[in-house]
Amino acid sequence: MKKETATPEAEMSFLDHLEELRWHLIRSTLAVVVIGIAAFIAKGFIFDGILLWPKNASFPTYQFLCNAAKIIGLESFCFTEMPFAIQSRTMAGQFSAHIWTSITAGIIVAFPYIIFEFYKFVSPGLHENERRNSKGFIIAASLLFFTGVLFGYFIVTPLSINFLGTYQVSESVLNEFDLDSYIGLVRASVLACGIVFELPIIIYFLTKIGLVTPEYLRKYRKLALVLVLILSAVITPPDIASQVIVAVPVLILYEVSIYISRGVIRRQEKAAKQNA
Repeated sequence: MKKETATPEAEMSFLDHLEELRWHLIRSTLAVVVIGIAAFIAKGFIFDGILLWPKNASFPTYQFLCNAAKIIGLESFCFTEMPFAIQSRTMAGQFSAHIWTSITAGIIVAFPYIIFEFYKFVSPGLHENERRNSKGFIIAASLLFFTGVLFGYFIVTPLSINFLGTYQVSESVLNEFDLDSYIGLVRASVLACGIVFELPIIIYFLTKIGLVTPEYLRKYRKLALVLVLILSAVITPPDIASQVIVAVPVLILYEVSIYISRGVIRRQEKAAKQNA
């Protein structure tokens, strides 16, 4: 008779699992720190080349919107300079912004590795067929996240800066924004979109554990539409065009999530029939 050998994962105690989790978190943190240090050193590229670029008229989104507006006889996004200035009003303001921006850059760039460490932690508890089906998880999650980050940077951020930076209640009131406020807007737009674009991955796991079904997603599609519009209103300036631009891809992701949920249910039913 074949002797069964217990795997190390099966023999691990609760404290062993915590120790394993601790090392995954340590490695993920080290990846963020290393990339954050590189971002800290590349100060000029990070601030002038990335963060402050959306306030310049040369930003490609403004060029595209300007050309599109001219076609319909408008010049809404055609300008040579944003009518606001960015300032730092505290002694440690610029240094603090530099530190937190470097950390944020580390988190964004190290995202695939963080997901990889998460996968390594949970993979011992998966069945062999689940491991095979989840091989593309890291790639899919990373692609969705970076797509969301790019969408937030090239779409949400310039729309927000253009609206809020040019908005005035009176010509006697000048727009002079604090550096933390400006960077906070860019960071929130980028990270929020990156997380929102992970919706198909989230739905996949919620379906796997039985909390969500395709029928449930279809039933509450109208409610989801309302929530998406509310979310769009939160992360974009309060104009209809910007909200629609953000809402459309999120709704597409929601519909894709329904098909993903359906595929998960079908595979589970097929596996149940084979094991019956």
